[in-house]
Amino acid sequence: MKIDRARAQKAFADYAAHYNAADPKVKLKIDHTYRVAALCDCIAKSLTLPPEDADLAWLSGMLHDVGRFEQLRRYNTFIDAQSINHAALSASVLFDEGHIRDYIDDAAEDALLRTAVAWHSAFRLPEKLDDRTRMFCQILRDADKIDILRVNVETPMEEIYSVSTEALRQSPVTPAVLDAFYEHHCILHSLKKWPADNAVGHASLVFELCYPESLRIVDEQGWLWQLLDFKTENPDTAKAFEAIADEMKRWIGEHM
Repeated sequence: MKIDRARAQKAFADYAAHYNAADPKVKLKIDHTYRVAALCDCIAKSLTLPPEDADLAWLSGMLHDVGRFEQLRRYNTFIDAQSINHAALSASVLFDEGHIRDYIDDAAEDALLRTAVAWHSAFRLPEKLDDRTRMFCQILRDADKIDILRVNVETPMEEIYSVSTEALRQSPVTPAVLDAFYEHHCILHSLKKWPADNAVGHASLVFELCYPESLRIVDEQGWLWQLLDFKTENPDTAKAFEAIADEMKRWIGEHM
């Protein structure tokens, strides 16, 4: 199946143009989309996939967050728990409303693309996926997680977490969040009680990355290390983040 990247990129730009690009939140998701698509391409090529599969991975990155724009318009938030599952909304915009045909005429990979988009932000992928579909889901999920680390550094934490600077600087870290981190897996939202927990939670996304190239990119980009250089006036929190950074460096070194 042939994918015209220029056409797909124009389709995304045309869709996003219906929303206010002067709004920093809209621009954030536009820029995030292009970066995730590029990361998907990079990861796919590291796996020596054929060019058409690298194109398909790239396309999944272009598609994965189209629902974010409607989410923001309808609910004025990107927080799924306060609005709607943005991945499901992205799949609906593309496949129920038919916008997928703006990107590509051939429907041969619609099922795979819908699955990848709909599950890209889930805590876990469903067990019953064929190997090829699972691989494309994992490529997209890796790329998305990598760029989320960047977004969480470039955007003020106060804005992301809707807290004051004072609350952020004084925040402890919930023991259950630390336990989950040292178990080396993604941290459930339900465990997070304090603002600093969010930074630990985002860092823990690294444990879910599937491919060595993803870890290499994370280490090289450095956003993870900036995130873990957490500014705090709480001495216990400072010690916790110092230990977290050391453990993360050790873990990445073992898994790259």
